[in-house]
Amino acid sequence: MTTPEHPPYQIAGRELVSEADGLRVQILTLGPGEKVPWHCHSAVADIFICLDGTTVIETRAPRARHELAPGGHCVVPPKTVHEVSGKDGAGCRFTIVQGVGVYDFIPVGGDGGVPKA
Repeated sequence: MTTPEHPPYQIAGRELVSEADGLRVQILTLGPGEKVPWHCHSAVADIFICLDGTTVIETRAPRARHELAPGGHCVVPPKTVHEVSGKDGAGCRFTIVQGVGVYDFIPVGGDGGVPKA
């Protein structure tokens, strides 16, 4: 089973800052070429805050590309398919706030299609 502690992908770093029922704050580090693959969440929103590098969040339905410089942020609502990477394959570091609700990670194929929920 996919849990916040055991996601279905590998990244350079993951630091849990705080966690309470239905809410989690982490700092994630992506090394060169690493990505958080296409996925969505049933109930939680992801709030991204870039710390280092340029963090790129791409979404489908609606199709959008957010390039965050340090201090920049964006919100990905529940049920929105998204992928996270560093710009042009570079590494990046960002804070992610997830909530409020029960966390899940629903993988979606590389085409970025919307899963049936």
